[in-house]
Amino acid sequence: MPDRVTSMEVFIKVAAIGSFSSAGRAMGMSQTMVTKHIAALETRLGVKLFHRSTRSLSITEAGRNYLDSSSRILAELEAAESAIAADRFEPRGVLRVNAPVSFGARQISPLLPEFARRHPLVTVELGLNDRLVDLAEEGWDIAIRIGSLSDSSLIVRRLAPCRTVLCAAPAYLEARGTPRAASELAQHNCLGYTLTRLTSIDRWVFGARGEAAVQVSGNLRANNGDALRAAAVAGQGLIYQPSFIVADDLRAGTLVAVEMEEPTVALGGIYAVFLPGPPPAAKVRALIDFLTAQFAPQPPWDRHLASPVAGAGVNGGRSAP
Repeated sequence: MPDRVTSMEVFIKVAAIGSFSSAGRAMGMSQTMVTKHIAALETRLGVKLFHRSTRSLSITEAGRNYLDSSSRILAELEAAESAIAADRFEPRGVLRVNAPVSFGARQISPLLPEFARRHPLVTVELGLNDRLVDLAEEGWDIAIRIGSLSDSSLIVRRLAPCRTVLCAAPAYLEARGTPRAASELAQHNCLGYTLTRLTSIDRWVFGARGEAAVQVSGNLRANNGDALRAAAVAGQGLIYQPSFIVADDLRAGTLVAVEMEEPTVALGGIYAVFLPGPPPAAKVRALIDFLTAQFAPQPPWDRHLASPVAGAGVNGGRSAP
């Protein structure tokens, strides 16, 4: 069966020119094929679109009604295709971005006013949660993920390293002492992050390759790094968190980095991930390029940070071209 859209285009051309053969020549199509398209339309619609004789061709009343409708439909289709094509070249439309709570609130949200100034046709919808979202099922354009990525079909763009810091409030260290080796952490109140994928709540890992592991315990566990940070600032215990959460407190002196014999480990990196397929829309490329530029050559939270932090981890996942 002939393509319905093409049949509409053929019908409109025949109506405009008034001839099957002339319409065929204008469209690079044989008269026989033009006849097949019109016949297919008439069969589908159950009406005659043209009065045909050996000498003349005229449009029927049903044909005039269909001409109005089909012309409007094709115009809307062309406009929709033009809009989609424009999205590939000009950042525009709603951009749905998902990020972990602390990183999104602390490091993504403050940058969005500048992104909006540069790209006024883009509306950002920022979703903050710490679970692993399904981009396709939930309709996210981009997700920010932290840590060593497992193999997947997603396209990955590395934005920044993810460094870690072992730290506590000065008052806690004065009262309990400063640990100098991982084994000493068993004697301290270690506040645990429940969503960790690096180790476990009660097992902290140190060393350049994560070779030193120690069992820890504490009287607070939380699924949010900022909740643990607040408790640490209040002197409750030690925390082992990414530098993007504690950097401001380290600079202010409300937290102190603890340097032990074993270095802290890196979490692999901070990444933007998006679905594979055709080239991503301009709005997706615009945000990724913007964040990459903002976080290079060193992410802002680590700049001028004298406290010891872990080095950057290795890249992971499938790299974006």
